[in-house]
Amino acid sequence: MTETPTAPQRNELPPAWNPAEVEAGLYQRWVERGYFTADASSDKPPYTIVLPPPNVTGSLHMGHALNHSVMDALTRRRRMQGYEVLWLPGMDHAGIATQNAVERSLAGEGRSRHDLGREKFVERVWEWKAEYGGKILDQMRRLGDGVDWSRERFTMDEGLSRAVQTIFKKLYDDGLIYRAERIINWCPRCQTALSDIEVDHSDDEGELVSIRYGSGERSIVVATTRAETMLGDTAVAVHPEDERYQHLIGTEVEVPLTGRYVPIVADEHVDPKFGTGAVKVTPAHDPNDFEIGQRHDLPALTVMDGRGVITAKGPFEGLDRFEARPAVVAALREQGRIVAEKRPYTHAVGHCSRCDTVVEPRLSMQWWVKVEPLAKAAGDAVRDGRTKIHPAELSKRYFDWVDNLHDWCISRQLWWGHRIPVWYGPGGEVVCVGPDEQPPSGEGWVQDEDVLDTWFSSGLWPFSTMGWPERTDELAKFYPTSVLSTGYDILFFWVVRMMMFGLYAMDGKQPFDDVFLHGLIRDQYGKKMSKTRGNGIDPLDWMDTYGADATRFTLLRGTSPGSDLAVAEEWAAGSRNFTTKLWNATRFALGNGATVARPLPPREALTDADRWVLDLLDELVTEVDAHFESFQFAKLSEALYHFTWDEFCDWYLELAKVQLAEGGVRAEATQSVLGHVLDVLLRLLHPLTPFITETLWTTLTGGESLVVADWPQASGAERDAVAAARIEGLKKLVTEIRRFRSDQGLKPAQKVAGKVRGACCVDLLDQVPAVRALTRMTEPGEDFAATVSLEVGLPKGTVTVELDTSGAIDLAAERKRLAKDLAVAEKERAQCEGKLGNPSFTDKAPAEVVAKIRTRLEAANAEIERIHARLESLPQS
Repeated sequence: MTETPTAPQRNELPPAWNPAEVEAGLYQRWVERGYFTADASSDKPPYTIVLPPPNVTGSLHMGHALNHSVMDALTRRRRMQGYEVLWLPGMDHAGIATQNAVERSLAGEGRSRHDLGREKFVERVWEWKAEYGGKILDQMRRLGDGVDWSRERFTMDEGLSRAVQTIFKKLYDDGLIYRAERIINWCPRCQTALSDIEVDHSDDEGELVSIRYGSGERSIVVATTRAETMLGDTAVAVHPEDERYQHLIGTEVEVPLTGRYVPIVADEHVDPKFGTGAVKVTPAHDPNDFEIGQRHDLPALTVMDGRGVITAKGPFEGLDRFEARPAVVAALREQGRIVAEKRPYTHAVGHCSRCDTVVEPRLSMQWWVKVEPLAKAAGDAVRDGRTKIHPAELSKRYFDWVDNLHDWCISRQLWWGHRIPVWYGPGGEVVCVGPDEQPPSGEGWVQDEDVLDTWFSSGLWPFSTMGWPERTDELAKFYPTSVLSTGYDILFFWVVRMMMFGLYAMDGKQPFDDVFLHGLIRDQYGKKMSKTRGNGIDPLDWMDTYGADATRFTLLRGTSPGSDLAVAEEWAAGSRNFTTKLWNATRFALGNGATVARPLPPREALTDADRWVLDLLDELVTEVDAHFESFQFAKLSEALYHFTWDEFCDWYLELAKVQLAEGGVRAEATQSVLGHVLDVLLRLLHPLTPFITETLWTTLTGGESLVVADWPQASGAERDAVAAARIEGLKKLVTEIRRFRSDQGLKPAQKVAGKVRGACCVDLLDQVPAVRALTRMTEPGEDFAATVSLEVGLPKGTVTVELDTSGAIDLAAERKRLAKDLAVAEKERAQCEGKLGNPSFTDKAPAEVVAKIRTRLEAANAEIERIHARLESLPQS
């Protein structure tokens, strides 16, 4: 048996951070030690997240990676804060997608599911799941998901199947499930009803034809993109207040090609401003027409079967819908019925999300959930604050949905899924059977062939995964769950369903306290990622190249409530650079004796730089906590990035080098401060970047693991405003000297003698050695003669810096370089002046383009002025 790799021990950090060598071993150690396993008997406060179950057919995509990074960050922080954390994983059986996958496999063998029969086909699906399903679970481990693997669930598990049967029976007995013939989304390829979320809408090119019904003064013109459905028209509708058609309301008109006469009805649904203001009504093939038909008691004629083939008697019978469409138009044209044709005509068309087939609205006998009382409860739970939506402005969209929710079609014409627990008797009897009941026996009894919509079982996820309908210890401890994190695009479809079922099944207890809705991931140009565009990014590629931490940090750094985020590989590379910076900073600190073994010295024994960085660290702890509580991941990531890179690495470490060089008590204090700052910083970063922080922290502290370490708290010390002002003054002075040196043509490593003097130098007395060290300024000798000088304005006065650059600059090379830069700047100025002096450009170009050219001209003039000043300042050779 091989040992699980562990993090390097103290002072054994290799020169570079190599995620591929560490991540898998670290994750396995966390799992083996049970860090992610929740204890329902614990007296710690609970914190619960149930993982939105990915499809068993799925693999990790960028949307998953984003949401999983959010949930892992939330749960890791709460665990460190002392909560009993349950992050419960699992998968969805994905009825349509999985059945399609297995049917494709069978097709490769020259067989169909009907050749196997239902029982054998379902066995084949289970075999497929065992062999191919669940790939995403291993990918979750790569990302670092701290889920409780001991509680992994599947929506077709025995326990979850029992929950599905129980709630179906309860809803049925309460009159909230019924069977009725209504319009549904139908996929002619998958041969099943679809939920709204399983329909993708796209702008497709079609043809809009205007058709004259009837003749003479009794005629009326309607427009349609689906001419073939006119074979099933049972009315023409107009708005009751449309003066153009008042004389026709209540009369009948002939439907061309059919010989049938249909009524002209008045209905407020009709928009008199759209098209001709008259619409054909086909109740069996359009959801809006179905509602009109219900209001006016119109018959519903089905003229198309489930495969999209015309069934209406006549010349079009047997044609596919897309063959029938031009044939019907041609026949109408031949009769002179076509008033107008518009081609191409772009309009929204629904496609099956699984196979991309155009969805057909179809009248069908299906099972439905009566949602009105359930939706009202779901709305009330948000209105009274039991569940809070983040960002709050999306609550309006939530209410718009739940307050206008239509009954939900829950039956699917599939073999893979939870079969509807209803039996039909030989005499037309209907019996719903619960999980503890036996189905009716005797000849002629058959079970309903349909299965339930996948969203029906996943709607139970927050409580079915914890053992409901049994009253388990897990339910008592971990329900309601704490947070649901998901994309705003499924607010309506999944979140609302869980709210309805959770409140209904759990005695009015909401399924989650907070709903965090993040945005969608887009490419660097803001375009939606898709296979068609070829702009998708595989997060596994990023993890291979940059590591899991860099991948997570990139995604979290762009995540704000409700806002889409754009990503590009260069940003992942930037996050990798951030982890490298953190690694190198810790190696430097360890190599210079950084320690947590000694307590921090009293504040009065610390330098300005020490007090300044500790105060910033306190502010960081407070800021990170606030951003975590409000789900502002972009802001907390930015705060951590800014402190780590800009304040700690770029400034404090450089100042620490000066203090360490003094040796003695000053060096020991600096080592303690370095150790303390890194200890706190690594704890704060751990929820976002768990692997590198674990490696660095265990090396620094010798502690067991950051996963179970305490979350840091601000010290409560009063901020030292004087120290902060001095360090800010030092930073400005050093920055200006470095810029001045660069302008003078001095190389970064080149040492130059100089003096610092001025009225406020006393205030910066302790910082002068650091200023010299950070600007490569040596002490002036007796023969010092300043060749250039710089004045820097600080809050308490002006500091003058004098440098002796004699012999430090190659004057000929510097003049040559400046002449080259001057030529570039003058060329830029000439181009900008040329454009701005051309009226055809300034008059026709967009205002923002002209403004950009003016800005470029101003920058060129400033650069030319700077170069001339520099040339004049150079000593004469």
